[in-house]
Amino acid sequence: MGDSLITVVAIFLAAILMFIFPLMSLAERTDDISQLAVQTATIEFVDDIRTTGKMTLDDYEAYLGELNSTGNSFDVEMLIQQLDENPGVKTTQAEATKIGENLYYNIYTTQIMDRLNATGRITLKEGDIITVTVKNTNQTISQMLRNFFYAIAGNNSYEIAGQHSGIVSVNGSTSGN
Repeated sequence: MGDSLITVVAIFLAAILMFIFPLMSLAERTDDISQLAVQTATIEFVDDIRTTGKMTLDDYEAYLGELNSTGNSFDVEMLIQQLDENPGVKTTQAEATKIGENLYYNIYTTQIMDRLNATGRITLKEGDIITVTVKNTNQTISQMLRNFFYAIAGNNSYEIAGQHSGIVSVNGSTSGN
């Protein structure tokens, strides 16, 4: 009786070592590759906006296509902080780029999407700040396996995320692309 119990336990452990751990390793590697792809796409998207001074609907859809090519679904949050051209009448100095006198107003994801859908582009000016944050909304195989074996990640956790921001360095042209 004791030998058969040890044999069953040994077969069970062998199955875990031969199948489950390699599957977990492969799934985590897939998440790492997706993480790298998402972070790279986010950096390229934001840097393109920073260097051209404009965001177009085509660029945004291409960015979403790159994100979706990882096989995951994502929540994209964008924030544009636009430099106020009239920081106030109380300033006595003619230079609006002096630290402490610049005022920004925020434009959030829904407002950005409304503008993109209406006009197809958003033109930014030098000094505006763009921030893009991306998080996966689906649960990957790696997360499911980790939840099953370790019970450390909750249902609302995300593994694949990217964030990048920067200051626009040129005034976007109002002419065509």
